[in-house]
Amino acid sequence: MEIFKHDAAFDFLRWRKISLVISALLVIASIGAILTRGLNYGLDFTGGILINAKYEQPVDISDVRSALDTAGFDHAIVQSVGGAREVSIRLQPSRDKAADAGAGTVKQSDKVAADVMAALKAKRGDATMSRDPDYVGPEVGDELKSDGVTAVIFVIIGIMIYIGVRFEWRFAIAAIASEFHDTILTIGFYAFTQHEFDITVLASVLAVVGYSINDKVVVFDRVRELFRATRKGEPVDILNKAINNTLSRTIITSLFTGITMIALYFFGGPAVHGFALTMIIGIVIGTLSSIFFANPILLWLGVSKKDLMPVTRDNPELARRP
Repeated sequence: MEIFKHDAAFDFLRWRKISLVISALLVIASIGAILTRGLNYGLDFTGGILINAKYEQPVDISDVRSALDTAGFDHAIVQSVGGAREVSIRLQPSRDKAADAGAGTVKQSDKVAADVMAALKAKRGDATMSRDPDYVGPEVGDELKSDGVTAVIFVIIGIMIYIGVRFEWRFAIAAIASEFHDTILTIGFYAFTQHEFDITVLASVLAVVGYSINDKVVVFDRVRELFRATRKGEPVDILNKAINNTLSRTIITSLFTGITMIALYFFGGPAVHGFALTMIIGIVIGTLSSIFFANPILLWLGVSKKDLMPVTRDNPELARRP
């Protein structure tokens, strides 16, 4: 017990019971939100029409919604884009009759876009279309959603195979549990907040999966090294030592990656907002789970030095030698 007393700066595993309970509650809440609230799928997955309008003077979102409601676009989704003078208007086939009418062909969607702009001009004469409307058919959206789910499943399965081959079974279970933990919490954030979940967000979820498992591999590699290099020492001390040894690397990597994503979020434009936001959330969750979830799970599974020692077969001939 004394061997790591002066080396370990922080006793992270002191809070392992509290951290595991908090993680379990967050996972349950996230699953509940996903099942009950669902995700606010973007145009990529639902199909429909996306129209970008800009004004010469700042405009209030409520005024835009009021103009659309008056024209019969009751369920249009209106959001600000890069400031107070530009808005995006999304019409989903499942929500708006006018969008359904425009869901047949691109030519018909142009007519719906013209009707939307006419409604906006009737309210404010300085409204103009900033770019051509985007049209996605519902069949394409369903196909993208199916392909996206399949991609996430294959990525997780691939990581599970890699972890199972590289690590002993206790390490593999802890890493896989952490992977599901981080993925569910990241998606749960979108279910709670109802931020738009589009194809760029899905891509960032896959990036979060890879980022998260990389951090766990670094910590677990250090755990194995310490177990094999130490003659004596309790598992809880060795795990604390491994976390502290890799802490500076974890913080530096997370900090600079996070700074990059924050800059991308604020200055990269609306097209990458979803990607950057997901990465920021995933970095925070992945970093904390490496410390407060993965290693407590490993300790709970009963990891010990014996698990990492090579298995030797009894050799009668060697036993007879002096």
